[in-house]
Amino acid sequence: MELNNKQRKILEAIFTDPILTNINWQDIENLFIAVGATITQGQGSRVRVLLNDFRAVFHEPHPQKETDRGAVKSVR
Repeated sequence: MELNNKQRKILEAIFTDPILTNINWQDIENLFIAVGATITQGQGSRVRVLLNDFRAVFHEPHPQKETDRGAVKSVR
């Protein structure tokens, strides 16, 4: 698994304290894909992520594109 510079910065931002609220959700999805996750769209704004036999469901932020603190904490 090879991450590019942007993906490394997003990973670092996810684990920054205090939790950042300016991380673009699409960048988080791209990071999931880069580490081998499968992403499927659920009902409404739900996004299902499967990574290493672990399943998680997130709510894609709308109308803004940035995640909130709760979503970043869940991604951690």
